[in-house]
Amino acid sequence: MNTLKQGDAVPNFTAKDEQGNIISLSDYKGKKLVVFFYPKANTPGCTTEACNLRDNYDVLKEKGYELLGVSADSAKKQSNFKNKFSLPFPLLADEDKTVIDAFGVWGLKKFMGREYDGIHRKTFIIDENGIVERVIDKVKTKNHAAQILE
Repeated sequence: MNTLKQGDAVPNFTAKDEQGNIISLSDYKGKKLVVFFYPKANTPGCTTEACNLRDNYDVLKEKGYELLGVSADSAKKQSNFKNKFSLPFPLLADEDKTVIDAFGVWGLKKFMGREYDGIHRKTFIIDENGIVERVIDKVKTKNHAAQILE
């Protein structure tokens, strides 16, 4: 797993969001962007994380951040997740793992003694020029917005 680090330039990516809109990194040129990766829509940890970001969305926007959630779920699953929890930010349906691979968040995971490949829950804070400003490796799902604002 070759994860992007602080100071790395983010490769320009293009993916579809939950509504089928094409979203690219270049759409956010000149803006601060928070890209958060989560394993699976509608699971307890991912729901807690997304809802914490939703509840603090206005504060994050006031600080100049745009948000983008990414998982390998289908557009339909992402759309259901977004609608069910009234999430105000786009969710990329990265089924072919283009964005996931660009950021290097796919790799070996361990859960309850089992090993498997999957998405590592990580958040990248990207500056106005597309450079990684900070990586949050240990995401606190219940308090994620506070970690971003630190």
